[in-house]
Amino acid sequence: MANKSESKKISVNSTISLKGIVKAIFNDTVHVQIGGKIIPIPASDFLVEKPSK
Repeated sequence: MANKSESKKISVNSTISLKGIVKAIFNDTVHVQIGGKIIPIPASDFLVEKPSK
């Protein structure tokens, strides 16, 4: 058998949509309940468009 040591790199760029319940918002952190866990997510991770007047 031939020995080949090739490293294969896999790159994934995708968006995952999860539904959760916002439990609390503290300063720059949003706490979301997904399933049975509450996960803190930095507010800077959200893409929020400000309404233009």
